[in-house]
Amino acid sequence: MFLIKLLAYAAYAVTNSTLKLWLSSDFGYDDKQALGLVLAWSISMTVFTLLVGSLTDAIGLRKTFFLGVWFCLIGRAVMVFSSIKWLAVTGGLLPLALGEALGTPVLVAAVRRYSNTQQRSISFSLAYALMNVGAIMAAFIFDYVRRGLGEYGHLDVLGVQISTYRTLFFVSLIIEFSLLPLVYFLRKGAEFTDEGLKIVSEPARYSGQDLWNSLRLTVRDGANETVRLFGELVKQPGFYRLLAFLLLIAFLKLIFMQMYYVFPTFGIRELGNGAPVGRLWGINGILVIILVPIVGAFTQKVSAYRVVILGGIISAASVFVMALPTKWFQGIADGFFGHWVAHIYLGVSGSVHPYYVMIAIFVVLLSVGEAFYSPRVYEYAAAIAPKGQEASYGALSYMPFLLAKILIGTFSGMLLQKFCPETGPRNSGMLWLAVAITASIAPIGILVFRRYIRVHEAGRSE
Repeated sequence: MFLIKLLAYAAYAVTNSTLKLWLSSDFGYDDKQALGLVLAWSISMTVFTLLVGSLTDAIGLRKTFFLGVWFCLIGRAVMVFSSIKWLAVTGGLLPLALGEALGTPVLVAAVRRYSNTQQRSISFSLAYALMNVGAIMAAFIFDYVRRGLGEYGHLDVLGVQISTYRTLFFVSLIIEFSLLPLVYFLRKGAEFTDEGLKIVSEPARYSGQDLWNSLRLTVRDGANETVRLFGELVKQPGFYRLLAFLLLIAFLKLIFMQMYYVFPTFGIRELGNGAPVGRLWGINGILVIILVPIVGAFTQKVSAYRVVILGGIISAASVFVMALPTKWFQGIADGFFGHWVAHIYLGVSGSVHPYYVMIAIFVVLLSVGEAFYSPRVYEYAAAIAPKGQEASYGALSYMPFLLAKILIGTFSGMLLQKFCPETGPRNSGMLWLAVAITASIAPIGILVFRRYIRVHEAGRSE
């Protein structure tokens, strides 16, 4: 399951960093249009994720994830090999959104089912750390392909000439394909409890039916069971308190949406074509891998809610670094730290732009905050979930991305065009100031309203 998490996130992260650039470069969309399409894709993926959580509880982890991988393979293949705008955008992004959504609650539920109460915190922390190994892989792939082919180069694949950004999708397609044998080896009916390992047999529901009839009946019954489980979900009082908590977390997730969809364009415009923006963001993955297991081990006895508050404060504060004047950091850029970041780590030659050190400092602080709060958000949702509804609650833990994506689509395209245009004068600090102020809503709200939205966590004392 850990290996699946690593590879699935690597494929997803390569796609995330490339989407906006692909839409603008290959199809001519401007900033607002491209981010609007990314918004539509992201929202559909999040909505699908919220809906398929109950489906996973109904038909099982393996079946749901198999469906997800196949949908992702179809979507990525269309995005790689189709140069027809409507086909690439519709036939590629929609299946990919559904496929990613089908895999998301499986991974959250699997961590919960394959660990007992004592292991739960460190298990979620390790899963989150390995997800960041995938992010680092994606960051280096992103820069390596762009450096090798050029920002707007081409590659011949099976007689088809594909652009640099479609080549990145091709790499993610290969990674996605490698998931199929791993999903096959997920053990049927396995669950690890405080009493030990349990294997619950999964009897065949439709014996005597052929493949297509079995699939049709599974989808039909799974949909009915999904409706039933979701109906029970909304009747639980803890559901609405979790909902309020997750809506506040969305303002922190806005930072990550900014890094996925806006930061690559910002970095290329401020630092030039071929700028190693992937490895700059890769600092986050490197630090999180180191910090998350350590933080998880030392905070196992602390409630997830308390740890989220601390991490949220650090994360929101980090963004204000990017809103400061660049001239304040020129001395650091000309010193040892700037030399180490730009010349040694990134391999950039010549004078060091202050943004290199500003981004590095911002990402370091953000990573510290993330190591505290982000894995515990998923744990919190799983810890308060009723028995048998782990995937449903796990799916809800991804809901903050929905509001964060709406916020990104609502004003980030406008801010990018206004303060960091492709040509003309720029004032990128204002773009980041807007993000910093918006992100600060999360820790303030979680702290102020904790009496009303906090839910008791299984295995924790009050």
